Amino acid sequence: MDRREALRSVAILLGTAISAGTTDMLFSSYTIPESEKNAVTFTADQLKTLTEIADVIIPTTKSSGGAKAAGVGKFIPMMINDCYTAKQQQSFYNGLNAFEARAKKTYKKSFALIPLAERKKMLTVLRQETLDQKANKVPEMVDITYFFTVVRDLTSLGYFSSEIGCTKAREYVAIPGSYDGAYPLKPGQKSWAT
Repeated sequence: MDRREALRSVAILLGTAISAGTTDMLFSSYTIPESEKNAVTFTADQLKTLTEIADVIIPTTKSSGGAKAAGVGKFIPMMINDCYTAKQQQSFYNGLNAFEARAKKTYKKSFALIPLAERKKMLTVLRQETLDQKANKVPEMVDITYFFTVVRDLTSLGYFSSEIGCTKAREYVAIPGSYDGAYPLKPGQKSWAT
């Protein structure tokens, strides 16, 4: 099974947790041309920012490691460079830069260096702006809201297709029996990964 097929399977499990755009990218039958891959290059600081964003979206809990522990910070740029068109890559990259510029303007430092409470606040504001963008269609907000949608989706996808996401955050049976879509969960039981 190739990477795209495996991720499609995870996307189906996540259902509506992933946006239509990301789902479309995963279910597209085309492969982007080699000339469009790696249209942008991420710096070490940008990788840190992506890692910290992912860790705010899916933090570590008592029962499982978060997105940082699952390596989602490296998964996001790999997916952007391998699966998104050059235009989409550039929009994501522009949005990442705009988000980082916002952190530096507001807090005088990179997103990765500000306290957790401020990180959560920044992402909450960006989430609301992304929701508002659907109705208002402000041209200046296109890249940053696209960035948020994609980073949120790829965080979920990367986490729930990782070993930690499949074995710690969800219930896992190494040798599954027959499928029963109506099998009842016990109170407090995690959802199934397989």
